Amino acid sequence: MEYRNLGRSGLKVPVLSLGTATFGGTNEFFKAWGETDIREATRLADLSIERGMNFFDTANVYSQGASEEILGAAIKGRRNNVILATKGHFNMGEGPNDRSSSRYHLIKAAEDSLKRLGTDYIDVYFLHAFDKETPIEETLRTLDHLVTSGKVRYIGASNFTAWQLMKSLSVAERHNLEKYVIYQGYYSLIGRDYEQELMPLLQDQGLGLMVWSPLGWGRLTGKIRRNNPLPEGRVKAGGLAGAPPVAEEHLYNVIDVLDKIAGETGKSVSQVAINWLLNKPTVSNIVIGARNETQLLENLNAIGWSLSPEHVLQLDAVSEQTPIYPHWVGNR
Repeated sequence: MEYRNLGRSGLKVPVLSLGTATFGGTNEFFKAWGETDIREATRLADLSIERGMNFFDTANVYSQGASEEILGAAIKGRRNNVILATKGHFNMGEGPNDRSSSRYHLIKAAEDSLKRLGTDYIDVYFLHAFDKETPIEETLRTLDHLVTSGKVRYIGASNFTAWQLMKSLSVAERHNLEKYVIYQGYYSLIGRDYEQELMPLLQDQGLGLMVWSPLGWGRLTGKIRRNNPLPEGRVKAGGLAGAPPVAEEHLYNVIDVLDKIAGETGKSVSQVAINWLLNKPTVSNIVIGARNETQLLENLNAIGWSLSPEHVLQLDAVSEQTPIYPHWVGNR
């Protein structure tokens, strides 16, 4: 297993982590992702740790806490051997304060996550989204408190725009508060928006990226092919809810090149897609999902080898996106 620093921190993490949005499946949205129970989750955790992937990523909103509870049970008795990341911000109830990045909500959310995970500290705590209604200073002072109290070791931001992240970093520096060390965001061969605003910012500020949905909501698993019906599974079952649209021809063009390179390298389409990301600047870690042991082992085999420069260029070319304004005005 290859290890990299978690962004600007000194924490070494494996380049792959196991995402646990498939754990639980206790509501309709997450049921489409998976319904992994404690027994299955424990087996996935065993395999992950055996292969050196001791980093697990979850969130309180995944199946309304069930994912955290199942993950906590799966790693029980070996907390000191794993790295845990979870998130707070989104709705955990129907009350007016059951969502946000306010001091009131974040402290309660973090403490509830600790109980569900069965631990007294969280290694990496993410804000799951930016809160436009809570002052940034309030949010950052709360996160700083969670770090200084020992309940959280590092903090990160997820799904922020570039200006939201930069303003947060600036406010933290001005008030000498704990800074975000890592950004968790969507990045894939069919979703390269990250490169235009966020990647240059992370490079400038020394942050790292944890990639979520590296296979583009399951569209780059190798199961989707040009002129073929959708296969049974997550995509057909509604697992694309919330996914950014991708033009059909663009998707199939990317898949065609992935298929070709997979054949030339003896790897699978998904392994090639994940390995491409490991070649990109700022990437500290890639969160992989798995509904079963077979999927987990396939994704784990995306590392330990490297695409050739020629293959990387081919994938870069076929997946290129038109820059947004003002990136096409003389500064590409």
